[in-house]
Amino acid sequence: MNTDCGPERSYPFRRGDAPLRSITGRLLVNGFGLPRGLLGRVGGRLMAHGNAATERHAVALAAPAEQEVVLVVGPGPGVGLAAAARRSAHVIGVDPSDVMLAMAGRRCAPLIARGRLRLAPGTAADTGEPDASVDVVISVNNVQLWPDVPATLTELHRVLRPGGRLVLSTHEKWLPTDLGTLAATAQRAGFTSVRTWTWDPPTRMAARAAQLSAVRT
Repeated sequence: MNTDCGPERSYPFRRGDAPLRSITGRLLVNGFGLPRGLLGRVGGRLMAHGNAATERHAVALAAPAEQEVVLVVGPGPGVGLAAAARRSAHVIGVDPSDVMLAMAGRRCAPLIARGRLRLAPGTAADTGEPDASVDVVISVNNVQLWPDVPATLTELHRVLRPGGRLVLSTHEKWLPTDLGTLAATAQRAGFTSVRTWTWDPPTRMAARAAQLSAVRT
């Protein structure tokens, strides 16, 4: 693992950054950053197709067991949620977007009806979950949306039980910092066994993913 701390890049979808002062930036926010309205629904459909392989790969990496509690942060249209709820009977999805919660709810309706999954409004920095209440946290393609990465990793460490696992994945081109810096930040938040790598999804619709796994001791 490389822990060399290089210069951080800007968050491409954060409010207040230069890209968001443009029409293109606002379209990206409404379609993908904090999906809303028609653009959000279109963005959700695109994410469901383009991110599907990475979502399922992240769930496979986390390998949740039937009785483990899984928290999926920013599940978007719910592809990863469905994959997690087929493995675990206790899956929680938190997302700040009403559009994404609705899309995920429709996609995962049978799993919700069976009691294997619940959805709630929330963010990675404020999940609303109790201390040491989950066994696995999975986050795909939303690290670039976190206004405060150290604080968010501290929140995810808080909700994990000792021995709990964290799996993060995001498009490498949107990663707000280098993987070494992200790993060092996770260590400062209290995580151990931190590993980083890149992964190429088996589809042209998805770009190379930067990924991290860690354990709360």
